[in-house]
Amino acid sequence: MRRLWTSVVGVLAVAAIVIGINLFADARLANTHVDLTQNKIYTLSAGTRQVLAGLKEPITLRLFYSRQLGATVPVYGSYADHVREVLQNYAALSNGKVKLEFYDPEPFSDTEDRAMAYGLQGVPLDQGGVQVWFGLAGTNLEDDERTIPFFQPERERFLEYDLTKLVYELSNPKRPVIGVMSSLPLDGDPRTLMMTRGQGPQGQPYASAMLLRQTNQVRTVPTDAQVIDPDIQVLLVAEARNLSDATLYAIDQFVMRGGRLMVMVDPWSEALAATPSQSGEPPTDTHSDLKKLFDAWGIQFDPTKVVGDLTGAWRVRGTGDRPQAVTYVPWFNIRDGLNHDDPATADLQQVTVASSGFLQKAPDAKIDFTPLLSSDAQSGVIGVDQVKTPDPAKLLAGFKPEGGPRVIAARVHGVLKSAFTGPPPEPAGQKRPDNFPPYKAQTDQPANMVVVADSDILADRFWVRVSDFFGQQTATPFSDNGPFLANLVGTLAGGDALIGLRARGDTNRPFTLVNAMQAEAEARFRQTEQALQAHLDDVEKQLRSLRAGDDKKTDAVITPEQRAAIDAARKDIVDTRQKLRAVQLELNRDISRLRTELQVFDIVLVPAVLAVVAIGLGVVRRRRRARARA
Repeated sequence: MRRLWTSVVGVLAVAAIVIGINLFADARLANTHVDLTQNKIYTLSAGTRQVLAGLKEPITLRLFYSRQLGATVPVYGSYADHVREVLQNYAALSNGKVKLEFYDPEPFSDTEDRAMAYGLQGVPLDQGGVQVWFGLAGTNLEDDERTIPFFQPERERFLEYDLTKLVYELSNPKRPVIGVMSSLPLDGDPRTLMMTRGQGPQGQPYASAMLLRQTNQVRTVPTDAQVIDPDIQVLLVAEARNLSDATLYAIDQFVMRGGRLMVMVDPWSEALAATPSQSGEPPTDTHSDLKKLFDAWGIQFDPTKVVGDLTGAWRVRGTGDRPQAVTYVPWFNIRDGLNHDDPATADLQQVTVASSGFLQKAPDAKIDFTPLLSSDAQSGVIGVDQVKTPDPAKLLAGFKPEGGPRVIAARVHGVLKSAFTGPPPEPAGQKRPDNFPPYKAQTDQPANMVVVADSDILADRFWVRVSDFFGQQTATPFSDNGPFLANLVGTLAGGDALIGLRARGDTNRPFTLVNAMQAEAEARFRQTEQALQAHLDDVEKQLRSLRAGDDKKTDAVITPEQRAAIDAARKDIVDTRQKLRAVQLELNRDISRLRTELQVFDIVLVPAVLAVVAIGLGVVRRRRRARARA
């Protein structure tokens, strides 16, 4: 009896301990978790934590997800669970600043109307026209809205980036200020417009510049500036030529003070070469370079070399009495060379470059150098003089692809030292402005910048077809050059927190062993299937021939030999079809066996091992008690 009460008390004590642990964990450890996934897809990066910790006003995130979508297409169900868990993690780390609301929009309901009002995208699930929803709408206290219209599984790797960007924009609703320093007529050329009136879109503002103005405040920075306005968050230096030391110093100190920079240099600017000069003569030099700054920052760029690429090269009109279409290797489309692990270039399909240079990291440079655009392995180097007055056929004949891919655009990250030891002398006839900042020798934190070895990415002729529709200019893009610029400037304007975010893994983890077994089995199956199918075709052809002979001899009696041949052919067909079915069953035999073994392991072996361990611990404990009593 005493032992019975002791056992009951022990069970109650264990139950009390378990309940107490659960209550303590729920109260104190609700935000504690262990991420055992391979790519740490449930662990938020330091940049996201920084954005969430810096929230000053509440933000409401509303997830509209139709459960019917997950029930019909399971991949969306697992993705929705991932989105929901990440959002809950955001809320837990925001100190109450992120409020979550979850909705299941039923067809023709008020909730569906609300999702539609936010601009989310409904997708028809079947031919009946019933729409399902899987989007996010975020708002702040000023009623600013940001949305993700529909979560695409293909973009799951960038889920954290998309969510953090949305939260960042809601907490910083003002448009970022972008400074543009360029020798190109990005905002249009009135002189060219007057000279070519009625002859097409020449002299109009660049489509890429207009795209940049849609989401940013753009300020023009003169090419002789001595100071970069501290209100400017991102400075775009695009084909800025013949800069003085005073202007180079202004750019250098802008970076030293923490400003973010995007530089576009070029060994030969096709855009400037096509711009009429004051004298009417074609230019002999259109290159741009920031050699003094690049040398100090560990970036190598040779303005005398142009990249040629056979893969994606444009076809242009050749020269001569009978011009024909010729492959022009200095102008080419980049597809495989896009970095799909960077949020700015992940969704781009093609970027076109023209007479571009290439970039390298200096051997002793202490910077991170991440390629964004790269040429193909079928690329080579051409002297810049060969593209000034090009002969496409001659260029193609002498072109030698060697040296592998070359980097045309890259992100640069690291602590940078100034290219100057102090302010340079004042330019002749100019005084330093009153807001001239003190000299800084290096950056306090790692600098973030983007360097591109081609400025013709901006030119309309290399990414859009501009036409006049009843006096209205319309641009039809055939390449992603404009989004390339806008996306990169957007990531830089988003601050260091967004720049540091990269592609993560997704929740869809394939069974690589099963896939390999299936591929091997399918290869064996296809080989055997082809042989059997060929034999089957021959036998059926033979049978049709015998039947055709019978039809011609309808009045004759079929001989036993002919009947035997027909029966044998029919039997052969039946046997061959059975063998084909057997081969098809053999295709999944190994996979089925592996599935059975995994089921046995999960259902039988693991519990059996745990049971053996528990029994062993019980035996050891009993022996210890027996020894203690003895």
